[in-house]
Amino acid sequence: MEMEFDVKVTVGVLYDYLLYHTYTSLSGMLGTLVGSFLIMAFLSTKYVIYLIAGIVLIVYLPGALFLRAMRQVQDTPAFKRPLHYRMTDEGISVSQGENEENQSWDSCVKAVSTGRSIILYTSKTAASIFPKKDLGEKKEALIQMISTHMPPRKVKIRF
Repeated sequence: MEMEFDVKVTVGVLYDYLLYHTYTSLSGMLGTLVGSFLIMAFLSTKYVIYLIAGIVLIVYLPGALFLRAMRQVQDTPAFKRPLHYRMTDEGISVSQGENEENQSWDSCVKAVSTGRSIILYTSKTAASIFPKKDLGEKKEALIQMISTHMPPRKVKIRF
């Protein structure tokens, strides 16, 4: 089984990945929880500082992630042009121009989905992002390929 497709990493696509990656980690969840507790503390004590601190904690992180996504897309030459992916039984090949990198299926850590993308983690912090809008009708074939080559416990993709 083999498939090929092109994806373009945009600010929206990268922001979606950063949101998922951050808010499924302990620090992202903890920041939101502390922010919520501070707002609840304001409601019971009426100390405005609690409200300000709670709003900063809850609003700051998504805003900072959006700015980071904008900066990363602008500053990364690889995001200027589409990336070409070739998925085979041996692994994943990504190319752009003359540059090509290969990854075996064994080195893939996990596969997840968000509302906008399918994300294939190749390490705890590095991932290949496949925007669903770029995949079109190949989305189901990609999910099938990932599910075939990775253990079920590593695949958390929803349709």
